[in-house]
Amino acid sequence: MSTDSSDLFGALFEAPPVNRTVPVLVPMPAPKPYSYSVPEGMAVEPGSVVQVPLGPRQVIGVVWDGGEDGVDPKKLRPISHVFDCPPLSREMRDFIDWVAAYTLSPPGLVARMALRAPNAFEPEPMVEGLKFIGGKPERLTPARTRVLETASDGLSWTRSGLAHAAGVSTSVVDGLITLGIFETIFLPPPPVVAMPDPDFAAARLEGPQKEAAAEIVSDIRKGEFTVSLIDGVTGSGKTEVYFEAIAETLKRGRQVLILLPEIALTASFMERFQDRFGAKPAEWHSDLAPRMREKVWRQAVTGEVRVVAGARSALFLPFEDLGLIIVDEEHDPAYKQEDRVFYNARDMAVVRGRIGDFPVVLVSATPSVESQVNGQSGRYSTVHLPTRFGDAALPDLHLIDMRRHAPERGGFLSPVLIRAIGKTVERREQALLFLNRRGYAPLTLCRVCGHRFQCPQCSSWLVEHRFRKQLQCHQCGHAERTPEACPECGTLDHLVACGPGVERIAEEVERHFPQARTIVLSSDIMGGVKRLRLELDAIARGEADIVIGTQLVAKGHNFPLMTLVGIIDADLGLANGDPRAAERTFQLLSQVTGRAGRTGLKSHGLLQTYQPQHPVMQAIVSGDSDAFYEREITERERAALPPFGRLASIIVSAETRHDAENHARGMRNAAPQVSGISVLGPAEAPLALVRGRHRFRLLVHGRRNSDMQGFLRAMLSQSPKERGSVQVQLDIDPQSFL
Repeated sequence: MSTDSSDLFGALFEAPPVNRTVPVLVPMPAPKPYSYSVPEGMAVEPGSVVQVPLGPRQVIGVVWDGGEDGVDPKKLRPISHVFDCPPLSREMRDFIDWVAAYTLSPPGLVARMALRAPNAFEPEPMVEGLKFIGGKPERLTPARTRVLETASDGLSWTRSGLAHAAGVSTSVVDGLITLGIFETIFLPPPPVVAMPDPDFAAARLEGPQKEAAAEIVSDIRKGEFTVSLIDGVTGSGKTEVYFEAIAETLKRGRQVLILLPEIALTASFMERFQDRFGAKPAEWHSDLAPRMREKVWRQAVTGEVRVVAGARSALFLPFEDLGLIIVDEEHDPAYKQEDRVFYNARDMAVVRGRIGDFPVVLVSATPSVESQVNGQSGRYSTVHLPTRFGDAALPDLHLIDMRRHAPERGGFLSPVLIRAIGKTVERREQALLFLNRRGYAPLTLCRVCGHRFQCPQCSSWLVEHRFRKQLQCHQCGHAERTPEACPECGTLDHLVACGPGVERIAEEVERHFPQARTIVLSSDIMGGVKRLRLELDAIARGEADIVIGTQLVAKGHNFPLMTLVGIIDADLGLANGDPRAAERTFQLLSQVTGRAGRTGLKSHGLLQTYQPQHPVMQAIVSGDSDAFYEREITERERAALPPFGRLASIIVSAETRHDAENHARGMRNAAPQVSGISVLGPAEAPLALVRGRHRFRLLVHGRRNSDMQGFLRAMLSQSPKERGSVQVQLDIDPQSFL
């Protein structure tokens, strides 16, 4: 029987039959999920990871909650594919919805953070393996004998694994395969890390640490949502205490997430974890290779990975059965994301624990004011560790009044600090000099005409990096070679560097101590994270005498020989209008000075300051953190600042100053009149120009119980539409005011 060609063409391209519709959340800034039809025979449920058509593209999405919307399925585009991976749990979907509602972000952009490993949505391919099936080759060499003895246990091996275990080359194994001694089988892909053993190495805890661990473990055993704050001085054993919470959670068969502010740099943490549990945790951060990210994502969602240590983005991993979140260094500003979706991972970790009904543990030597207030009010249970572990003592801290002990002309190190460095090096101990400023100098100008080198795209000065022979903008990354002549007046050899960066301090140190081994640590070090890890390991092994670094040296590192910490410019963080300036300075300087004397050696901390009577300086040297927090909390309460009030920041940017200012004024005029909420501005942002875009800022201030999100939704709905180059960024609970 003949078939009409047009009928055949129609049969080939006819849409598959459909029987229902489902909402699908796609990773784009849409306000709600889109509706798609489900082809007949396809099984999906809320949480299923799918591929759907979106315009001319195929994109990843998640089947969302909400059911059918009444649209005829035949009028909708069908789902293209369902991935073979576990669906996102109801808890994870509720968490995504909560974050989107709180931050006023499109839910699709929040879901996108949970779907950052698209190649992990299908099962990993099986691995080709070998199994010994008996027999003996006619020619039995010593190498072949070792292979046969190794494989005779009946276990399955990979080709390379068997060769390595037997201490032979893979060609020896290949020869035995050819002789039919082994059969080929297929094995499941290996786990990214071994299974941690909660009983591998029992912790040796002392009085306060033992009591703290017992209290935390008691909360874990309740199996419900609680928030505990471990508030302990540097070196007090906080990590060992929360390791006990991890052990208890693992014994209960549940997964653990450990958030760390600088996971890429904390190789020492991984080693400590391995010493305690016999295996390292899986890592999750931006420097992880894509293939490894896919493996970790897949094995977290299937439950094969039991513990993940990661940066803030790890909070959006869809674990199979998450039972505990640890937020180490909970005060650290690195937990705040300020791109696309603005959120604080510490706060969202607490939310995820509440939604999942499991414990959250916050850890810090210098807790945030918010966490302190929550502890005092009873929202969090607080565990105090007031002394260092073992016999180690906190460093003796002293202020150097730079008005009385000024550096030599052209220098930045006080004679008092120079003498202390010399004595430390003589004792074959280590000194750390801290300055939170990268590069050689923050400003370069011409002595003749006064020309200052400024970024052409930002309202910031170019920082000289003498090692690279570059002037660089730390806002947008613009860089240019350091010129020999002034571009304004043409004068040669009259450019002068103003102020110090870590490179300039290194130059001064080498002038005073030419024989000392000096290392400079900065986030923009050539060689990136790998080089930084090597340098940190070298310091821990005692292969440096003097370390000069920025704030990354404050990230919980343990340097056994470090007995002197010198703060070059203790006042630096206080010189701006940030309402958190005092808190941030106190935290940073306390963390840096805490690097000294962690193994029991007598240690010192010297802080160079022009404001020795400032409350922050007095609180640090006296060790009276309670007095500092009491004063800071009182001032916050008086000004109704967080946590006693609420803030939201709105940044309006555009390619022209006129467009940015006009749109910001339009938003201000659209603000509803609500008791208890006020709008400040618009005013030019402190960084008024970034990457060629002009920036204006509005600050919304409300009482603690204010409906900030409702106010902002109403304001945005009545505001002018974003046209042309205008962009609006909304930040609930801002940490930065630049």
